[in-house]
Amino acid sequence: MEEQYQLEEEKFKTSFLSGKYSYIINIVLFILTFFTTTIAGIAWIAGPVAAFNLNNFHLGLPYSLSILFVLGVHEFGHYFAAKYHRVKATLPYFIPFPVSDIFLNFGTLGAVIKTKSIIPDKKSMFDIGVAGPIASFLASVGLLIYGFTHLPGVEYILQIHPDYFNPIKNPDALELEFGTNLIYLTLQQLFTNPAVDFVPPMTEIYHYPYLCVGWFGLFVTAMNLIPVGQLDGGHISYSMFSSQTHRRIADISFILLIVLGMSGFLFEYLHWDVPFGWTGWIFWALILKFFVKLYHPEVPDTTELDPRRKLIGYFAIFILAVSFIPAPFYIKLY
Repeated sequence: MEEQYQLEEEKFKTSFLSGKYSYIINIVLFILTFFTTTIAGIAWIAGPVAAFNLNNFHLGLPYSLSILFVLGVHEFGHYFAAKYHRVKATLPYFIPFPVSDIFLNFGTLGAVIKTKSIIPDKKSMFDIGVAGPIASFLASVGLLIYGFTHLPGVEYILQIHPDYFNPIKNPDALELEFGTNLIYLTLQQLFTNPAVDFVPPMTEIYHYPYLCVGWFGLFVTAMNLIPVGQLDGGHISYSMFSSQTHRRIADISFILLIVLGMSGFLFEYLHWDVPFGWTGWIFWALILKFFVKLYHPEVPDTTELDPRRKLIGYFAIFILAVSFIPAPFYIKLY
């Protein structure tokens, strides 16, 4: 096993991610992602046509800076935890999404770091895995609190939809509704007053950058916390439990994703009255099965975690429970 680890480390050292130009790649990808997320932010607020008018560039900045903040906090959580345990790791690689008029375009596919040396034990694996999602969860909650406590007046939505309160139904029009989760609903109840504030419904929150990014941050955090393979949740599950228990948890998680995906298929395409689900979960489950893999690879030292880390691990499971959205998107005709 040690020879395999050494071979993998040497292979990485010769890759482009560890070369002298690696920082340039980080910078270029960050700049591209800043541009694509700003364009996406304009499109969410003012529509895809306005997004390609550079005079509107400032409109997309609250969205782009917020989403880069959430993604950056997540990846630097991993990065600094790796540094603490003397595990070599790259700086974050932000992933831009091509600028287009696609209906669901967040302007980015996220961000990643790559470890450059072997993670030696479960303690290091756990710390590196759990630091990212806890950081992005707190950042997302902070954005949501700010968004709920700084809601613009009703005139804001009327500038975007002048006929909002008297809509003219177009039978060919699509309506996008974001799903919700326990933490979003809780924060909305705590920090808004419907008698005073115009609280946007889930069909309109993409017009509100801080709410949209806070929602997106929770969604991505929950996706990463699914206890499978080398997702953050897989690192945590593998570190907290025995290999056999981890494998059972991964199998159950995979089956649940398939069930949610099939439920979404019945709702979206066969119009069955199924209360929750999203077809995207099938796609995500297949990626996990055939590319990420369901089971976490072994680490050299499998010493059990201390009680404090296990408590943090259960907090991460709590984050998954309150952040997970069974049906994150509804796209339907009026």
